[in-house]
Amino acid sequence: MGPGGACWRGGGAGLRRWLSSRAPAPRICVVGSGPAGFYTAQHILKFLATGFLCSTPSCPAFLPEHHDLAQVDIYEKLPVPFGLVRFGVAPDHPEVKNVINTFTHTARSDRCAYYGNVTVGRDVTVGELQQAYHAVVLSYGAEDNRVLGIPGENLSGVYSARAFVGWYNGLPENRDLKPDLSCETALILGHGNVALDIARILLSPLDFLRKTDITDCSLAALACSKVKRVWLAGRRGPLQVAFTIKELREMINLPGTQPVLNPADFTGLENAVKDAPRPRKRLTELMIKTALEKHREKAVMAQAAVPRQWGLKFQRSPQEVLPTADGMRVRGVRMALTRLEGSGDSAKAVPTGDMEELECGLVLSSIGYRSLPLDPAVPFDTQHSIIPNNLGRVMGVPGLYCSGWVKRGPVGVIITTMNDSFDTAQSVLEDLQEGVLDVSVSKEGFGAVGSILRSRGIRPVSFSEWEKIDAAEVARGKAAGKPREKIVDPQEMLQLIGH
Repeated sequence: MGPGGACWRGGGAGLRRWLSSRAPAPRICVVGSGPAGFYTAQHILKFLATGFLCSTPSCPAFLPEHHDLAQVDIYEKLPVPFGLVRFGVAPDHPEVKNVINTFTHTARSDRCAYYGNVTVGRDVTVGELQQAYHAVVLSYGAEDNRVLGIPGENLSGVYSARAFVGWYNGLPENRDLKPDLSCETALILGHGNVALDIARILLSPLDFLRKTDITDCSLAALACSKVKRVWLAGRRGPLQVAFTIKELREMINLPGTQPVLNPADFTGLENAVKDAPRPRKRLTELMIKTALEKHREKAVMAQAAVPRQWGLKFQRSPQEVLPTADGMRVRGVRMALTRLEGSGDSAKAVPTGDMEELECGLVLSSIGYRSLPLDPAVPFDTQHSIIPNNLGRVMGVPGLYCSGWVKRGPVGVIITTMNDSFDTAQSVLEDLQEGVLDVSVSKEGFGAVGSILRSRGIRPVSFSEWEKIDAAEVARGKAAGKPREKIVDPQEMLQLIGH
């Protein structure tokens, strides 16, 4: 049966060649060990392990003997795997990280190998990988952030959400960020789940955070934080927010904090969402309910009783980050007020001509991530920051594929990436079956790549070596009453495993 359940009639030229003799088994390479990389590898291995594309012995697509020879190798630039599951998921969302158990099962397969500490495009080129493998899948994600493109963006006190999240989650490149949390008011630009994650981390009681895998240095910085008010501003209105109801409910119920939502922002929206999809309807209803309830509570409650606040500001578009008198730090943001043209997700924010200034000492830009080109040999759409592809097949480069954010852009949650990666894996399997990928020619896989890396002084980290790093982190965390204490310095990781 094919991945969709239908039998692959006729077998295909490549498959017939493979069945006719003990031909070389497929060697497949995946670049990137985040969700996209692991889900792609998992799906390919699953079908190759069950008789290639069909589990029916009478079907020409059934491979009773050769499937166990197939090999998928995963390359990762960091010594440690799992990408955004490790470095992007909020520390207080451990249940989301359970997918690591599935990825670990895949990595421990005899037909899967992990090679960390290898930067594709620098240590080994994509062209060299193509020489060594029948198929190469690029799943390296989005390792940069979109910029605001406004004056003052580079002032001290302005950070990208990506860097801030990387800092509290132990991403090595952000370990020295040292954000200044000495102000009372922070402004987050964006209305997505990442924006809510950051707001929650800034305002969470320390006792909550101490029980998570947040890094020790960021926990110490948050313990000294003076931030007690967080605004989240977006260009459009309540019906266009990108965050989900789970994250909103967490913010609303955060102990010691009060939501500040203006009831006027939600006038007439109850009728507007009557026929909206259920998730959007429930999300909007929760915002309306919170705005009305908290507005009444605020009228009868002493301001001093609530030490911390957060709120949503709609139809505000940042125009300039305003500097302090010495020109060194942020003191606020000038915002253009907008009106909406159109409705629903396609509504566009158009400036009204009116402006307002919002005072703050900390600005976090959460307007999206973006992918970067990996190698001159790989086509790249700079406008959309993706690799041009058709169902994961890189345009104009046979044998090269992509999955995840570098394929479709930085949108969706882990389940979205899983489905997307399965689609790319299916394209690889179809091309194997149809003979687009010629498996009659032997490929050396890591045998060839390992020689290249050795000649360049690069020593890869194996999955069993990662498990030693993992065990050390868990032991350190246990001593502090945490799930783990992440090691944030790659050199320390490598020393720990004797590299």
